[in-house]
Amino acid sequence: MTVDWLDLSTAPHLPTLYTQAARKRKITGSTLPTKGFRCWIDIDTPSLTAFRGVCGIAPSPLLPPTYPHVLAFGLQMQLLTDKDFPFPLLGLIHLTNRLQILRPMGSVTRLRVGVFVHNLQKHPKGATFDVVTRVDDQLGPLWEAHSTLLCKGVQLPGDVPESTALIVPPLTELTRWYAPADIGRQYAKVSGDYNPIHLSAVSAKLFGMPRAIAHGLWLKARALAALSAHLPADNVEISVAFKKPVRLPSEVILLSSDAGSSGDFQLNGQGELVHLIGQWRPIG
Repeated sequence: MTVDWLDLSTAPHLPTLYTQAARKRKITGSTLPTKGFRCWIDIDTPSLTAFRGVCGIAPSPLLPPTYPHVLAFGLQMQLLTDKDFPFPLLGLIHLTNRLQILRPMGSVTRLRVGVFVHNLQKHPKGATFDVVTRVDDQLGPLWEAHSTLLCKGVQLPGDVPESTALIVPPLTELTRWYAPADIGRQYAKVSGDYNPIHLSAVSAKLFGMPRAIAHGLWLKARALAALSAHLPADNVEISVAFKKPVRLPSEVILLSSDAGSSGDFQLNGQGELVHLIGQWRPIG
């Protein structure tokens, strides 16, 4: 698709965007805007270090695979609260996330981050769309991600497209960890994502959740930290599908295949509860 890019001189101001998000509660249309927002963003070393700490990521000259999402969060908020975007931000459900590392993400201090939306699709519960995030350095494209979100209640014509589920082969336990009750607040501080469903039981109950749930991208970041010795540094696509939410506090169990250019992983709770399934594959 052709994106009508709007270049910003500075990253968006998050408190203002949260106010805009809180005010918009209704669906106002059924078509996505063609505009996108992009901006050059400097990498702040203390912020990156704090992100590594919350996500259990060891020090490295390479940026963590999911860190560009943090750099892009303000731009994503700007786009999803824009007057031309038809759906309310609060209540959107993150279904899948697919990222591509095109080149090793090392020795970078400044990146151009761009975001846009496309691929509106009918869904049994409403409609889905993709938030696309592209990251360039001075040499060109470096990283790209597609996050599929669901907005309930949207009415679109036509049939629901057939879905293809990730097929997970037999896996073995790699590690397990405890997600504390305050991990949503910890991750919010390093990511800027203060969605109420992640912050506390009280705020989550306002949106129909019995307890706070962990951020999906924290789960992915934490899992990829544990898988770091398994994953290629570049030319890799890492996809996850979010299943049952992780209610806080909880213990989670990471299962994985062996290291290699391709592999699969899964994050489980107690019993048969599956929180996340994922895979990594070479690009192309």
